[in-house]
Amino acid sequence: MWYEVLYGIIKERASNKELFCYVETGSDHATMCFVDGVQVSTGCTYGKSNLVKLEYGKNAINLIDVKTKKKVRVKLNPEFQKRGLASEFVKLRAKGIEPKDIKPEIVDPLIEKIISLPDEELLIVGDVHNVDFASPKGSFEWHECANCGEIVFATKIRIVNGKHVCIPCSGYTA
Repeated sequence: MWYEVLYGIIKERASNKELFCYVETGSDHATMCFVDGVQVSTGCTYGKSNLVKLEYGKNAINLIDVKTKKKVRVKLNPEFQKRGLASEFVKLRAKGIEPKDIKPEIVDPLIEKIISLPDEELLIVGDVHNVDFASPKGSFEWHECANCGEIVFATKIRIVNGKHVCIPCSGYTA
């Protein structure tokens, strides 16, 4: 079944960089916490540089097994997501109420429901495909910003008037 493929890929969370994950979420919507679950379940994290946010505004991931170069796309089931977005919890969040301030009698049944759902009601797992993929390599080359004195890795340095400067000091945007 599809979930066996998914579980086969993430049978053990990535302790190093065995997996690479592109998350299709964004930085400005109600379900950004989706990425927290992705990090916990896959072991892919921003700190390991094996998690990249694509800013598509979707709750989906593209998970790549770095060794086998196999990729699978996993998304929340839209029907599940619609029900969640129509919940009392989300209505309260839309009014600006923080999650910790929402009563347990509203939150707890939602958590229980999610935990007890069959996988296929929660997720839709796509076909597994071969992918041409090379893990991005981190830079160890650095420079001191000529303006503010902070250390900046070479991939983000800018040259202004012949001097190495960080992005904020350069006047450019990332």
